[in-house]
Amino acid sequence: MEFLNHFKIIETFIVIIAAFTLRFLITKSLGKIQLKFGFQQARIMLTNKIITILIYVLIIVIVSFIWGVDEKQLLIYISSFLTILGIAFFAQWSILSNITAGLILFVNYPVKIGDTITILEKDNEVSGEIRDIGAFFITLKTAENELITVPNSIILQKNIKYYPQDTNS
Repeated sequence: MEFLNHFKIIETFIVIIAAFTLRFLITKSLGKIQLKFGFQQARIMLTNKIITILIYVLIIVIVSFIWGVDEKQLLIYISSFLTILGIAFFAQWSILSNITAGLILFVNYPVKIGDTITILEKDNEVSGEIRDIGAFFITLKTAENELITVPNSIILQKNIKYYPQDTNS
């Protein structure tokens, strides 16, 4: 029995070392991708955080299996957690739509931090420089130095006029 525990400890250390090595390699690769394609540091940092969280979750699952957690119990726990999370998001549907819109804005949208945009509405147009693109909101800095937060879903629903920042200066 003692030999089996030593073997589990060794397997656990191997998994942890492999995961941290993978995380290090991905971080270096993201840095190279940033230099090659000119992505902003904020996008690379967010991508790195998401990948790091996924690696940590993977470590927890693999180590749980190494130490003998029953697959059925783990699946019941995960499904219960996802059910509660789904109910919470359904109760706050706008939060889910803002997170989804934030991912769309992050991955495939022409605006980036530093660009100036105008949100075209009938009654009230809002203009400002994009200061931050978060999971829920975009923060704009107006010409009057006011900070305005706009939900990500609004950015996708409204017409936007944008003025890209000059990358030559």
